[in-house]
Amino acid sequence: MSTLTSPAGGGFSLAQLGAALPGALRKLDPRKQWRNPVMFIVWIGAVLTTAVAFTEPFLGGPVDSGGSAVPVSFTAAIAGWLWLTVLFANIAESVAEGRGKAQAESLKQTRTTTTAHRIDGYDEGDDAAAASAAASQVPSADLRVGDVVVVTQGELIPGDGDVIWGIASVDESAITGESAPVVRESGGDRSAVTGGTRVLSDRIVVRITSKPGDTFVDRMIALVEGAARQKTPNEIALNILLASLSIVFVVVALTLNPIASYAAAPVSLTVLTALLVCLIPTTIGALLSAVGIAGMDRLVQRNVLATSGRAVEAAGDVTTLLLDKTGTITYGNRRASAFIPLLGIPERDLVSAAALSSLADPTPEGSSIVELAERLGADFDREVAGEIVPFTAQTRMSGLDLPDGTQIRKGAGSAVIAWLEEDGALPPQRSAELQARIAEVSETGGTPLVVAIRDGASGGSGQATPGARRLLGVVHLKDVVKEGLTEKFTELRAMGIRTVMITGDNALTAAAIAREAGVDDFLAEATPEDKLAYIRREQEGGNLVAMTGDGTNDAPALAQADVGVAMNSGTSAAKEAGNMVDLDSDPSKLIEIVRIGKQLLITRGALTTFSIANDIAKYFAIIPAMFMGVFPGLQALNIMGLSSAASAVLSAIIFNAIVIVFLIPLALRGVKYRPGSASSILGRNLAVYGLGGVITPFVGIWLIDQVVRLIPGF
Repeated sequence: MSTLTSPAGGGFSLAQLGAALPGALRKLDPRKQWRNPVMFIVWIGAVLTTAVAFTEPFLGGPVDSGGSAVPVSFTAAIAGWLWLTVLFANIAESVAEGRGKAQAESLKQTRTTTTAHRIDGYDEGDDAAAASAAASQVPSADLRVGDVVVVTQGELIPGDGDVIWGIASVDESAITGESAPVVRESGGDRSAVTGGTRVLSDRIVVRITSKPGDTFVDRMIALVEGAARQKTPNEIALNILLASLSIVFVVVALTLNPIASYAAAPVSLTVLTALLVCLIPTTIGALLSAVGIAGMDRLVQRNVLATSGRAVEAAGDVTTLLLDKTGTITYGNRRASAFIPLLGIPERDLVSAAALSSLADPTPEGSSIVELAERLGADFDREVAGEIVPFTAQTRMSGLDLPDGTQIRKGAGSAVIAWLEEDGALPPQRSAELQARIAEVSETGGTPLVVAIRDGASGGSGQATPGARRLLGVVHLKDVVKEGLTEKFTELRAMGIRTVMITGDNALTAAAIAREAGVDDFLAEATPEDKLAYIRREQEGGNLVAMTGDGTNDAPALAQADVGVAMNSGTSAAKEAGNMVDLDSDPSKLIEIVRIGKQLLITRGALTTFSIANDIAKYFAIIPAMFMGVFPGLQALNIMGLSSAASAVLSAIIFNAIVIVFLIPLALRGVKYRPGSASSILGRNLAVYGLGGVITPFVGIWLIDQVVRLIPGF
């Protein structure tokens, strides 16, 4: 289980509420409150009504409003509920932040000062053993960018860096929560190591890439605590809209009293304040920040760290999704799916030869050949003795030499043919047949492995003498598409997202895999420049692009993409270039990230719809209450049958505060996202949260009024 796991669900317990309360009270400081314009207006209203409540006893009690009597406790009650409204909004934000702080505490435990074995004057040609002899011990806090350290079995890696020599098994459970060790090695895309993780085997030389206090763990802590969270453009725009609406209603409230005075029905400051608070969009203003924090928290729960809230939002608007083939769309390893013998060759001979040549092959491909042979009931001796011929980049084939002189080879077609032709040219008919078999496999997106044999024969002296070399057939290795991906791509298509597979394979193989997986397009034989150019073309066409990557050669494309998800197992360059880091290094998680981004946007839209819609009920509660004492005809608008003007105003203010508490779980959990067109999502949003935002306050205010009317004076 991950270290970075938040409580399930969207609700919050009494313990979480208690932990959030001190932070919520501290946020009542006006220096913090003014950052939320809507709630700052409510805060000002609370201050004014509190001042009025304290001065009223010296001025002869509450002033009548709109011709209706006002109870003695009316102003104090309004002031109290306005303070609670501000406090509830602060609690929503504090609960969301508290989850991140709880996650950060577990990460802080991984930060420790360790002893580092720094190598001064390291030569790239030195191995770790030679380097260790010249290493000096220094505290990890003294390490600087560019320093080289050697880390041996059982030691903690003193800082973030890249492996520049060696290979080792590393325990990263303190960071990812996964108990299974991972392999980190030099010269590849799995060279990045994180400070605080432990080397379980072997020895590696690491070049430090971060200064103390700015390690990956430090940045993770800042992110999950929310200290580094900046408001997104969408959030800023919505804040501006809410502030603008609030200013409009301030003007309305200020001009209302002169009009009312002209009608001989002056409105008190308390009632005007209550009217203003009920008119402005306090519900979404109170929950907006919590929605943004909770969106990032949902990513953290899935072991994904977003370096900015903007990336989470962008994920919700993505229209093009770039996915690597190997490890994302297909399993990382090809698997044997069939044996294809040439004419005149018994299948059992091909199967046995391929299995024998793969017994000592440690690769997943080799293991899959043996497994398939066993499933087919092949007869071969697993304990057979012989000399292993390892695969090399030069020969591009591997095999086995048996004691009786038999030689078995399997590998790339051209390499095996070259081996066969050492005994003479291959017959044209046999060569043509082999090429046809290779083409059949390639056209279906598979990889052909050619198998050949040189029989051993015993001479009269007992010496083993080899026979002629001959072709046996082809092993079909197949990239297996992951289960369930085709359905996921169909779901993404319903979201309006176009999926593109990126691969280094040739166009023929790429097309076959793309058809099987169900992606919309593919980019074959892709170079770093090709990926970057493709992303730019998509963006120039108005699309938002997301992609994953783990290598240094992916860094330019990750930086260019609107959502760049770097694998934690990848290089430091990739992690620096992306705006998200997947701690589990699972490229297929990009699909889930898009879903979370859409959920964030829909949640914000749903709460905004609800907030604006529930103002309608408040109009019907407060406006008649303000003036029906002077204008009895307004009684017709009192469709809720509220008992009195004071009761109506107080009930609306109480509902305005309490509804925030009831919506906090929804803000934290998020509205469930269901794929569909923009029009269907809008329709569902209006039907559920628009209509619900109208009906709920009518019911809520009426129920509260039934309780308030029991209070003497109301």
